[in-house]
Amino acid sequence: MRERLTDGLYGLGWSTVKMLPEPAAAALGRTIADTAWKRRGKSVLRLESNLARVVPDASPERLAELSKAGMRSYMRYWMESFRLPTWSAERVTNSVEIKDVHHLKEGLASGRGVILALPHLANWDLAGVWVTRTLGIPFTTVAERLKPESLYDRFVAYRESLGMEVLPHTGGSAFGTLARRLRAGGLVCLVADRDLSASGVEVKYFGETARMPAGPAMLAQQTGAVLLPVTLWYEDAPLLKGRIHSPVEVPETGTKDEKTSSMTQALADAFATGITEHPEDWHMLQRLWLADLDVTEQERREERA
Repeated sequence: MRERLTDGLYGLGWSTVKMLPEPAAAALGRTIADTAWKRRGKSVLRLESNLARVVPDASPERLAELSKAGMRSYMRYWMESFRLPTWSAERVTNSVEIKDVHHLKEGLASGRGVILALPHLANWDLAGVWVTRTLGIPFTTVAERLKPESLYDRFVAYRESLGMEVLPHTGGSAFGTLARRLRAGGLVCLVADRDLSASGVEVKYFGETARMPAGPAMLAQQTGAVLLPVTLWYEDAPLLKGRIHSPVEVPETGTKDEKTSSMTQALADAFATGITEHPEDWHMLQRLWLADLDVTEQERREERA
């Protein structure tokens, strides 16, 4: 029943929100965000706890301000995402500004393939649409299998309608497909600041140990693809801004695991730079640091839901 209700609510969002006038949709998003923030549920408290690592000197009042702004940013992501299929290519182009795009273009021109690795900052779906529609570059990504299955199918259909090839995160075949796309000189985009497999790489993140996926670094090593960190942030509507950081190089020495660890730490450092500059746009409402992961499986399921 809960899964059917979840799927129904998302379906209502996709079918209804995109029909609302822009000001009404924005106002609805702010109302939902403010209501959730006032209720101080698990997601809001977790966001605030995570932000306390990012801004360690913040007072309780400042953390409350950041978490409120963070919930508004998170709901802005959802309101935009529900409406993205109706946006014209011109609207997308006029709504996004990305710095240092030459890193992406040069990497693709080299024929090596490119991996864009992003944290949960601002609207990565909108950035993806900008890549496919404004730059005219198709790409492949992966998506976590959601429950119910109908909700996962809805997300896949949505992202494929925006020009993305979407692979399931589970099943073991995604890595091989991504590697083939890269060896053919293609583009792969991965949200890569939270490990979903419990077999990721430990990194130092805002002074504490967290675990991040090894996939981006391993793909770069195995295929020779260029690995580029990307950070995003919001400015006044309707603008999404971003930066493509300098390539993360494969170390010349060390074992495969050592190289993977070093490259993943470099990604974490780049992500931390963007999050420090725009903490209100970091949509991390789940546990991330190892110190916070000593919870029951039921608590994890509830948090991920």
